[in-house]
Amino acid sequence: MSGGPLTIPDLATRLIAGRTPDTPCLIGLTGSVAAGKSTLASALADAIPGAAVVATDGFLLPNAVLESRGLLLRKGFPESYDHHLFAATLADLRRGGARVPGYSHQHFDIDPELARDVSADVVIVEGLGFNALPTGALDVLVYLDAAEADLLAWYIARFLGFWRAAHDDPASFYTRFLGLDEAGVAAVATQVWNDINLPNLREHIAPMRARAGLVLAKAADHGLSLA
Repeated sequence: MSGGPLTIPDLATRLIAGRTPDTPCLIGLTGSVAAGKSTLASALADAIPGAAVVATDGFLLPNAVLESRGLLLRKGFPESYDHHLFAATLADLRRGGARVPGYSHQHFDIDPELARDVSADVVIVEGLGFNALPTGALDVLVYLDAAEADLLAWYIARFLGFWRAAHDDPASFYTRFLGLDEAGVAAVATQVWNDINLPNLREHIAPMRARAGLVLAKAADHGLSLA
């Protein structure tokens, strides 16, 4: 049964209740592509003193490696992540700090210039790739759930945003779509969703819901509630 509306401060309080003093708390946040994980993680970090956000996109294998393994169109699937680096970095964060790799969505690849040092009392780890983590790597895993129709709409909107930004960024991955009009780009986004993101959601991401300690329901208006 779904609960009533959930505010960010209430969610933040719930997530850090009972945390062990003097030990970094690691909170995982997963859910479909375009569910709003990054936005929610940022809002939670603003509400939790001493919190930092780490995106799991930084643990994707570089495009050159994915291409050599025939996995470029499987980006975001479990096999596209460096699971050893992911688990080792979380262990370092638990010990007090780590060098975290960075990913550029605009350029669609790992970007060494975005790597950064992270040391925080609370680390919100948002994204995909949690499937192979060892038991105890996180203090809690949160699953952000939403209707597939809403997810598709949000994905198209995000894709269009990258496409518009590519007009001013010749290095953007999305320059390849500049010859299309908005309807054409939306059609490409829909095909990518249906061929890649939706199967990944159904086969690999949605099963993580059963492993989550907390499940949030996100409505079409972006309101949150406990699922």
